[in-house]
Amino acid sequence: MTPGTYLPTDYLPILIMLLFATGFGVVTLWVGRFFRLRRPYKEKLEAYESGNPPSAPPQFRFSIKFYLIAILFVVFDVEAIFLYPWALVYDKIGIFAVIEMFLFIFLLLIGYAYAWRKEALEWER
Repeated sequence: MTPGTYLPTDYLPILIMLLFATGFGVVTLWVGRFFRLRRPYKEKLEAYESGNPPSAPPQFRFSIKFYLIAILFVVFDVEAIFLYPWALVYDKIGIFAVIEMFLFIFLLLIGYAYAWRKEALEWER
């Protein structure tokens, strides 16, 4: 194999699947644009509040802290899921994998300390 002549043919089915999925989505949205009903009316355009009509105009906005805590929870929760397969094969993996996992946990702790220092975990100030 000479440099510049290698084509990764093993990835061709994945490329074809991605092109087919993208094309299917675009064609479906395009065809649906012509066949869907368009009948907007006042009630249809109102805000939906758990099945109840809006009782009053919104009085306040949600604090950004709510979203920050939610995102941090999802991030750390997903990262904790990565520890489970490692724990299942702990006795079969080598020392390199153990060191890598401690590095992973250390990076998580750095991220947690950063969020704590920036007071992203405080609900109210």
